[in-house]
Amino acid sequence: MSGSSGPTPQGRTATKTSHRQATKSKRDGTAVLDEVHAMLARFVAFPSPENLDAVALWVVHTHALDMFETTPRLALLSPEPGSGKTRALEILEMLVLRPLLTVNVSPAYLFRKVADEDGPPTILYDEIDTVFGAKARENEDIRGMLNAGYRRGATAGRCKVVGKVVETEELPAFAAVALAGLNDRRLPDTLLSRCIVVKMRRRAPGEHVEPYRRRTHEHEGHALRGKVATWVGSVRDQLDGVYPDLPAEITDRNADVWEPLIAIADAAGGAWPKRARCSAVSAVSVSQGDRGGLGLDLLRDIREVFGDEEFLPTTTLLNRLCDLEESPWNDLRSKPLDPRVLSEMLGDYDITRGQQRAGAKVSKGYHRHKFEDAWERYLLPPEEEGDEEEGDEAMSPPPPGKSDTPDTSDTAIRSARVKPRHISRSVLTRSKSAGKSTHNPKGE
Repeated sequence: MSGSSGPTPQGRTATKTSHRQATKSKRDGTAVLDEVHAMLARFVAFPSPENLDAVALWVVHTHALDMFETTPRLALLSPEPGSGKTRALEILEMLVLRPLLTVNVSPAYLFRKVADEDGPPTILYDEIDTVFGAKARENEDIRGMLNAGYRRGATAGRCKVVGKVVETEELPAFAAVALAGLNDRRLPDTLLSRCIVVKMRRRAPGEHVEPYRRRTHEHEGHALRGKVATWVGSVRDQLDGVYPDLPAEITDRNADVWEPLIAIADAAGGAWPKRARCSAVSAVSVSQGDRGGLGLDLLRDIREVFGDEEFLPTTTLLNRLCDLEESPWNDLRSKPLDPRVLSEMLGDYDITRGQQRAGAKVSKGYHRHKFEDAWERYLLPPEEEGDEEEGDEAMSPPPPGKSDTPDTSDTAIRSARVKPRHISRSVLTRSKSAGKSTHNPKGE
């Protein structure tokens, strides 16, 4: 009787070889990510260790773009110039795959660069606030490309004239994109939902980085880019089509955004899998209260001023809104919020005005039950709404003498679920003259 009940010697040898190769690839991946992390930290002061980890992972994912269904947009945003955004793009230019550092380009240029037969570039778009400002309607093509191009297979349809014939063409839009600019409130919400947002800030007196000079550091950066590309090539089978386990908080669009970065971290091994998940949970937790435009601010403030009341007359509701500290409602588009605009804004959430009779008097206003569905769908529960002090503390750098290496324990990942900050809305009512700033690339 012939046969064997166990693996052959050749099979055992192949298994051992495969295991050694996997172990070596993880060691190499950990070392490569550590080097990218160190290179970024040398020249840019990021707001938090979690932000720095996310940017390092984003750099590596640009070399593995063809293995993922989505590519998150990286948004480096700040309230003022001189916060390191442009410098960060310059460092990224050394490290990412096929970098295209650009400012103020036409949609046609971008579409055709992405459609390049050699492969899409990594678009590093500076001064993005000039694209999505007061004249955003003039840049709908760019907005559409940045929105759609985060998912594989997205195309832009165009017509072209060949001789006397008008033909159609489909231009691919899938490409990795990093954006840098002022004030995230100027970016469309649809774009922000596809972004990993890093809120850059000016360096404090005690924060120091190494001066960057392209002619001095470019060779070193390109050598590291080569290491990243080599490692990614060695783990293609581990990355292609993989679906990593995500924290419970990372769902829907956030899962699309973070899945490629967490897959990269899992392939690299070491401390990176936990660090990546800690970064994801921290970023998503903060953004939950940080996203949405004026409509969500209105819903949040109405919930606050309603208190325990079941009905508020329109006049009473408007007066209470305007009395809120740092409220934009008293100076909205240079005049107080009025009943018509209030009705239009609430109509977007299917909230309509009603009336209540008290004896012979009939008052027009809003019933509490009309808001409850929108409050539940769009806002965090009141007990989870963090105030500004809690948010500032959550985003603060570690105290002097403390290690800036993030704790990668399970406890640390759970503790990263910080309460979102209560956003100061005074920025929405700045005068036109107060909002102007001069871009200073050298100060960045």
